[in-house]
Amino acid sequence: QVQLVESGGGLVQAGGSLRLSCAASGFIFSFSAMAWYRQAPGTGRDLVARITSGGGGTNYADFAKGRFTISRDNAKNTVYLQMNSLKTEDTAVYYCAKITLRVVANWGQGTQVTVSP
Repeated sequence: QVQLVESGGGLVQAGGSLRLSCAASGFIFSFSAMAWYRQAPGTGRDLVARITSGGGGTNYADFAKGRFTISRDNAKNTVYLQMNSLKTEDTAVYYCAKITLRVVANWGQGTQVTVSP
């Protein structure tokens, strides 16, 4: 079955950086677009960034542009989210998602990112 396991979250000061990883298994990773979403307390789950199956195409939410970078290593079945210049408002649970036919087919369990002032 599909498994998505996120790691790399934690506590960081504003202005700092984190790199999230999502290890995928149970499907042909190189055939699937992938995405990162986030959910802050009391809010819905928002798209952060998406990447095509081959890694050649990406798109970002406005809040992520210029600060976050999504990438993937198909040899390692892993998708990454590099987050720089973090702000307190970036505090959220970050979820990895497998995209099938342009919709989220599977979610990871999430990893907490907390940005302190």
